[in-house]
Amino acid sequence: MNEYQRNDPKLIRSWAMFDWANSAYNLVITSTIFPIYYIIITSTEENGDLVDFFGLKIINTVLSNYALACAYLIMVIMLPFLSTYADANGKKMQIMKAFTYLGSISCMGLFFFKISTLEWGMLCFTLAAIGYIGGVAINNSYLPVIATQDKQDTVSAKGFAFGYIGCVIIQLICFVFVLKPALFNITDPSFPARLSFLLVGLWWLGFSMIPFSKLPNNQPSLHAKGTRVIQRVKSEFNSVWGQIKNNKGIKCFLPAYFFNSVGVQTIMVVATMFGRKELELPQESLIITIILIQLVAIGGAYLMSYLANHLGNIVVLMLATVLWLGICIAAFYINNSTQFYCLAIMVGLLMGGIQSLSRSTYSKLLPKELDDTTGLFSFYDITEKLGIVLGLFVFGLIEQITFNIRFSAVSLSIFFILGFILLIPMLNFNNALKQQTHE
Repeated sequence: MNEYQRNDPKLIRSWAMFDWANSAYNLVITSTIFPIYYIIITSTEENGDLVDFFGLKIINTVLSNYALACAYLIMVIMLPFLSTYADANGKKMQIMKAFTYLGSISCMGLFFFKISTLEWGMLCFTLAAIGYIGGVAINNSYLPVIATQDKQDTVSAKGFAFGYIGCVIIQLICFVFVLKPALFNITDPSFPARLSFLLVGLWWLGFSMIPFSKLPNNQPSLHAKGTRVIQRVKSEFNSVWGQIKNNKGIKCFLPAYFFNSVGVQTIMVVATMFGRKELELPQESLIITIILIQLVAIGGAYLMSYLANHLGNIVVLMLATVLWLGICIAAFYINNSTQFYCLAIMVGLLMGGIQSLSRSTYSKLLPKELDDTTGLFSFYDITEKLGIVLGLFVFGLIEQITFNIRFSAVSLSIFFILGFILLIPMLNFNNALKQQTHE
């Protein structure tokens, strides 16, 4: 891509529309309607919150957390090879499309999910997560391609803002069916939620056509040598790994990002189930709360971009990490809905900011004028996904042992402490990152 194409407003808007499209999955399936629906249909007077999954008795939230962890683990293994294949052979867009089709169609498959089809529901839930993860990983790698380093904080924030706005709109549409089924003569109590899953899949697939039609495909990498696919992937992987090892900033940043991701991503996944199980909040209140979180997150993304412009990326990330630590500790003590809602607003403010700023910080640490970004960004995404796997595993294990989800929540504070400690050496890069923003 030439310099004119970087920072092109139309191209940036098209890129941001991918966040608009797939964030519907992240809100409805990961955070609101699906987890609430799942808890309702898998909780009975006879068995409590235990479900029978292929003959195994397991706590319902543990099952869903482990299914999600399985999806992330699969992608941790696949992403290095898929990303280097995309760079080596100029297949970035094709892989991005394949994951999007997989995820959106799997969401549509959840329309058939009832307690009698638990195994089918968990399969679609897992495949939808795989599709989401893969699509986001490829989309992230476009950031240094479409924006120069001085614009990447703002562009990253714009992507997340588009995502939050889009997912709130589809959530409100689904909200009408869930809360007012009588308006549509719906008598099956499970139908509104299942219809929502279908609509999310259609939304995800439909709006993804915008970035698919505008974003450029990559050219085959010059680092990839040989004619056979395996040879080209291997040579490209060696090139990417060599660049990672020789980049001090990335080597310092990724371990800190890993531990912060353990906490942040796990909290985002389990927040709704925590409110439902521990405080017995009604689904209407939970859905409204999550919608408000998305709206607050828009402001959070731009706020942290603004603060980074004045204080530097690393300082702002450290401040955010301390606040996340406070959220984990507070979650152990909350005992009413008002406290939960206040904590949820704080989660929203920090959620958008730390995700947006982490993505742009990593992008700034990459070499300038880099076109083979998929492989390098795959390490960023792998780090995040490994963090989620560890977080969900620890969260589920502690709940399975203690039968108390509060202990699971407070245990996440350990990871934020480690993340903060590992960010301290990154202060050496703070001024350089700040200067890039002002160039």
